[in-house]
Amino acid sequence: MNTFSNAFRAEVVRMARKELKPELQGLRKAITSHRSEIAALKREVKALTSQLKSTQRQVKVTDTARANAVTESAPPQKSRQIRFNAQALAEKRAALGITRKEMAQLLGASSASIYKWETGQMHPRVAQLERIAEVLKLGKRKALALLSPQ
Repeated sequence: MNTFSNAFRAEVVRMARKELKPELQGLRKAITSHRSEIAALKREVKALTSQLKSTQRQVKVTDTARANAVTESAPPQKSRQIRFNAQALAEKRAALGITRKEMAQLLGASSASIYKWETGQMHPRVAQLERIAEVLKLGKRKALALLSPQ
């Protein structure tokens, strides 16, 4: 009985392989084509990555050159940034004993701008900040001398 069962088992395996062979061949072809597509995509990604890196290096070089050109052509700026304090401006005006209109004359601005700066509704521009810093350093006599017509 062993030989019969062994022969029967071998025949079933052979027939199963025979029926599965066409299906497996189709799957093998699909797997092969997928692998080649994956390899092509990997090569493309590698090429694009290297192209991106070279472009980034060019941009860095261009940005560095542009920054060097700007720093060479621009006058040297103060390393310390001026911070605006609305309360300090109002206190200085009060300490000098001058009106908003007179403070505006010292700063080269309008009295409305002075009001807005002191109330915190607006912040002055960088050029104005430099003038404000100079005025905050002035004493009362110097400020009044600048305001008096000569």
